[in-house]
Amino acid sequence: MAALIIVAAIAVLVATLWLPVLQIYGSSMTPTFKEGQIVVAVKGSSFEEGDIIAFYYGNKLLVKRYIAGPGSWVDIKEDGTVYVDGAELSEPYLMEKALGECDMEFPYQVPEDRYFVLGDHRSTSVDSRSSAIGCVAEEQIVGRIVFRIWPLTKIGIPG
Repeated sequence: MAALIIVAAIAVLVATLWLPVLQIYGSSMTPTFKEGQIVVAVKGSSFEEGDIIAFYYGNKLLVKRYIAGPGSWVDIKEDGTVYVDGAELSEPYLMEKALGECDMEFPYQVPEDRYFVLGDHRSTSVDSRSSAIGCVAEEQIVGRIVFRIWPLTKIGIPG
């Protein structure tokens, strides 16, 4: 019985410190993720452009795609085409491009210690294009989404 309690405690510690398990809410990341799916993140700030990250915004946990890092220039055209440092972003994960909810001027330079993030469902996602969220500070970031565990039919590494 003691061994079971120790194993359970270690599992909780690992999940809390290194591999948080998160549930997707809303539709801002469709088609990559749908509401109710459960994913695993790896804690830390080691991620690359195109990775999906989880971060705190107020008391909510949001999941978006990391597009550009500190000092990068982001430009989004009326048709929703995204450019980072002058190069068009290849976005095979999108079903459609859209400018979406945007109240900022482009081109835009990402501030130091901040990250520019976008949802995959651009027409409905509220993300770095909106002053409501803006760029994400490093201390807000929970980690990079690395694996989908629910539903079982969609288990695996997200696109």
